[in-house]
Amino acid sequence: MMTVVGNNALICRPQLASCCASMKLGVLKLQACNCKAKSLGFNITGTEVKTTFLAPVRKTETSRIVHINGKSGSSHQPGYNSNDEISANDFSGFPGKSISLTSTNGNSTNIVWHKCSVEKSDRQELLQQRGCVIWITGLSGSGKSTVACALGRCLHARGKLSYILDGDNVRHGLNRDLSFAAEDRTENIRRIGEVAKLFVDAGVICIASLISPYREERDACRASLPEGDFIEVFMDVPLHVCEARDSKGLYKLARAGKIKGFTGIDDPYEPPLKAEIVLRQNQGLCDSPNDFADVVISYLDRNGYLKA
Repeated sequence: MMTVVGNNALICRPQLASCCASMKLGVLKLQACNCKAKSLGFNITGTEVKTTFLAPVRKTETSRIVHINGKSGSSHQPGYNSNDEISANDFSGFPGKSISLTSTNGNSTNIVWHKCSVEKSDRQELLQQRGCVIWITGLSGSGKSTVACALGRCLHARGKLSYILDGDNVRHGLNRDLSFAAEDRTENIRRIGEVAKLFVDAGVICIASLISPYREERDACRASLPEGDFIEVFMDVPLHVCEARDSKGLYKLARAGKIKGFTGIDDPYEPPLKAEIVLRQNQGLCDSPNDFADVVISYLDRNGYLKA
């Protein structure tokens, strides 16, 4: 059957309704046929074809603990279909003792971390770079986004893969449900920190560009990553300079009382205490975005981030 979903036309939908109701683990109803089923490991009884090819499915909702006897060739565990046999080989890598398969993280219960054979080091070797977060923080109008784009261009020119998480851009999608109240700003930073962590694990140089006014939230993002994977860049531009620029007209609205909780006006900005890189005005003059980007590139070069 062909159907239309959104802008995607001519999508094929297999009709499975007639068979799904009769399927169960290890049993698939098929039309009886004269194929050499037994040679393929099937046993045909009437219209049912039973096979031992299907691996057992762990139903962790039923049991949080699986007990494994390393000496036994096979054993049945709570939570499995009673018609299935499980070999101890199905649990290769586990010792012969009780193994906790699920965990709780926040409000998420009965979850399991699935480890893949392709790891961060493999991806970094492929990309010939080290995944890291370059966290650019500063007042509105300090030039964070401009420097982030310049840095992205410089890295691209050197054949390095990066991605920018811009504060305003992320609020167009992932964080569009959040306001600028203090508790929502905290959640905004937490979410962006988690996304940045995924980029780092992928071996990508992630450039996070956002005001992130609270020191505690920035430090929490740092603490969630391995040491050295979080590089804090402070755009040390005075408030009066940022307000004079006011490219978005936000300072004018804040001064007029039309925007509440605006950082630097009626909401605090807590500057970093130990930022890896500080970009500031040079004798009252601002360097160009490319000059600032070069400072960050030099740091990455010196510390081995631009090679595997």
